[in-house]
Amino acid sequence: MSDKKPKENPLKRILLVFSMVAFLGSTGYGLFGLYSNALQQPQTTATSEEASVDQQLAAKERGYELVLEREPENRVALEGLVEIRLQMQDTQAAIAPLQKLVELHPQEAGYKVQLEQLQQQVREESEGSGERDR
Repeated sequence: MSDKKPKENPLKRILLVFSMVAFLGSTGYGLFGLYSNALQQPQTTATSEEASVDQQLAAKERGYELVLEREPENRVALEGLVEIRLQMQDTQAAIAPLQKLVELHPQEAGYKVQLEQLQQQVREESEGSGERDR
């Protein structure tokens, strides 16, 4: 009996190595793409959500303004406009409809208090920006 090992075909070895490298490379590339997209997606979503919220607030603001064009003394529209502008962090713009509410409903102490608070906040902001400009 002879102790001969069958010789492996070098072509088979090359093909096996090439196949393993190709498989590992394509799997790694796919996983890299999957994880890189997952990391980038939340940033894009957060930005688009902010834009969407801003657009919704602007649309509501415009809706209240349209109602006030037809009915300048509409209490619900005036209150809504104040609320929307405060959500939009536009304190200065919220003062005008609030002043109208105080004029129309002087018995409502809440309107007066809120108006004084907003006016004080605007004064503080303008004083703060005036000091920074110097």
